[in-house]
Amino acid sequence: MTVNHHLRVHRSDEHLPREGQLAWRIAEVAADPVEVDADVVDMIINRVIDNAAVAAASLTRAPVSSARQQALDHAVSVSGKGATVFGCAIERRTSPEWAAWANGVAVRELDYHDTFLAAEYSHPGDNIPPIVAVAQHVGSDGRALVRGLATGYEIQIDLVRGISLHKHKIDHVAHLGPSAAAGIGTLLGLDVETIYQAVGQALHTTTATRQSRKGEISTWKAHAPAFAGKMAVEAVDRAMRGETSPSPIYEGEDGVIAWLLDGPDASYEVPLPADGESKRGILDSYTKEHSAEYQAQAWIDLARKLGTEYPSLRDGKRPDGEEIESIVLHTSHHTHYVIGSGAGDPQKYDPTASRETLDHSIPYIFTVALQDGTWHHEDSYAPERAAREDTVALWKKVTTAEDDEWTRRYHSEDPDEKAFGGRVEIRFADGSEIVDEIATADAHPLGARPFAREDYVRKFRILAEPVLAPEEIERFLDLAQRLPELTADEVGRLTIVAEHGVLAGAPAPKGLF
Repeated sequence: MTVNHHLRVHRSDEHLPREGQLAWRIAEVAADPVEVDADVVDMIINRVIDNAAVAAASLTRAPVSSARQQALDHAVSVSGKGATVFGCAIERRTSPEWAAWANGVAVRELDYHDTFLAAEYSHPGDNIPPIVAVAQHVGSDGRALVRGLATGYEIQIDLVRGISLHKHKIDHVAHLGPSAAAGIGTLLGLDVETIYQAVGQALHTTTATRQSRKGEISTWKAHAPAFAGKMAVEAVDRAMRGETSPSPIYEGEDGVIAWLLDGPDASYEVPLPADGESKRGILDSYTKEHSAEYQAQAWIDLARKLGTEYPSLRDGKRPDGEEIESIVLHTSHHTHYVIGSGAGDPQKYDPTASRETLDHSIPYIFTVALQDGTWHHEDSYAPERAAREDTVALWKKVTTAEDDEWTRRYHSEDPDEKAFGGRVEIRFADGSEIVDEIATADAHPLGARPFAREDYVRKFRILAEPVLAPEEIERFLDLAQRLPELTADEVGRLTIVAEHGVLAGAPAPKGLF
């Protein structure tokens, strides 16, 4: 049964013992040798496939190419086999922290993999690149890798349930550093003390502000979780060498909670598995059918539905020709203030804005999905698509509004009630309206078409076909779907290799290395 860990700030003279610290409890969970349940294993396989799918689709994009070149410019560490880099030949290895970096950027670049939203936001699939990189480097088998991934997901999701970072403008990857470090600790079978030190160091080095997701959103958005994964690998390395970390990292009077979060009077409850309890957090997460911020998923599905039912809406009119006057998306506080008009970011209405900005603009996304009846990870963000005159005109009529009920449902802990959608009101010049609503995305476990294994495989095939040879697609899918049975050699081949010439056409920027 899940046990809530009570968390508060302690003065230095209170002397909080390690056993009472959150980092220690995380380490205990990571060190627990409990087996992974079959349905959890099945979902881990799905997410490994999902990560590879979105990485394949991003292989030639500039940020991914830049990170890949940085990784390849570093030699393999002398004490291991090294780790693979997405797109490159299996024999082309780099040091595990740099593989975590390159592969983390590839996974995150298109904002297209899994999500979990509660007190905080997260993409728990970001745990996969650093844990796989270490597994390949040290020669772990599939069973050990599955156990490590189950821990990474569990810890990140538990932290996301209990501690809000965005409220204080701290980026959500501050939960990823500790979770990835804990997952690596499980993978390697490390003791509680070593994992504890690694978790503390990983948290200390991965706290940053949310400016990376504000205003004109830069390419750093994809690098931020990759950086956290890289720091987690390095933190584990230091801890294994006997180095210690700031302590108590969460609860100290000069620690994360006291100065970066709710302050010296803060109090949190973080749910963690009890001793011997299975790690099942991954089952509460969900992936994306569409390449956009998760809060946009349901709105894309609703926009597609409305455009099919009322084709004239695509031209900004009612069936009888009456012009659309306004479109208001009544939704949660988060959706309104982060990707809606409540953010106050003029860039969310700018047709020349970056892709990273547009995928955080629900007015833009709803408009294009309504007009096109579909969503594509590249075409829907193309500069010529964003600049289309009729799109810009309709886009400027779309706003969001916070709705208390949708905010309540967004934060509900009841999985049958939790929702990320809202109600749309399309108002015409004569005062008439079309009103509709959606609670969850079609691909959500409670949606119209919940994602299952065949959907993950189909997503992989669609995104991989332009860059991977048919036999490479089948090779990877065979390995991924046998994940817990893989030998260490097979884990070392758990990557995707681009077809000849694909990477040659990608940017190859030079820097210091």
